[in-house]
Amino acid sequence: MNIDGLGEKIIEQLIDKKLINNIADIYYLSFEDIASLKKNGKKFAQNLIDAINTSKNNDLYRLIAALGIRHIGVKAAKTLAKKYKTMDNLMQASEESLAMTEDIGGISAKSLYEFFRQDQTIDLINKLKDVNVNMEAIEEEGTDNRFEGMTFVLTGSLEKFTRKDASDIIEKFGGKTSGSVSKKTSYVLAGEEAGSKLTKAQDLGINIISEEQFEEMIK
Repeated sequence: MNIDGLGEKIIEQLIDKKLINNIADIYYLSFEDIASLKKNGKKFAQNLIDAINTSKNNDLYRLIAALGIRHIGVKAAKTLAKKYKTMDNLMQASEESLAMTEDIGGISAKSLYEFFRQDQTIDLINKLKDVNVNMEAIEEEGTDNRFEGMTFVLTGSLEKFTRKDASDIIEKFGGKTSGSVSKKTSYVLAGEEAGSKLTKAQDLGINIISEEQFEEMIK
């Protein structure tokens, strides 16, 4: 859930003290529970309590990713949040609907479908709802989705962007990135020494763009 101050060591301490067993338990921690982790830990406890409360307003995709569903990482969580909009919609989705979602294959769809039909999952979500953890996708006003429905493949050495920076920009504008070229690829962003992906894109007639052209597209 991207909670400031809640690192692995703190989580281990909370588990060892049997203060938490799952993600929902984090939101039921008291000031005293957290302060007990450190000597003179009052300031630390207040900061962490504030961070936990702030995290209740996170976008839905962060919650989906934090649930620890097999085969579902942040990228897939973002796709699911964008498609289903609310946790309730996602929980009620059929396995067929999930399998037809971009970035979600048959194995991931089955994992999701089974996960949300477990009693312990339903109980977990209800506990999170009870403490007002956000269950909806957050859509920013004036969102620019110029790349919506487009898939980019990055190949070769980029000079003006890191791979992560370029991917983040594409996702910011509603597009997605893929590691392989296919007929569904919209653009291949090719840097220096682009290899087999560039060749395949040429064979398939995919649009190939340079960093300069990409810069023009994102202005």
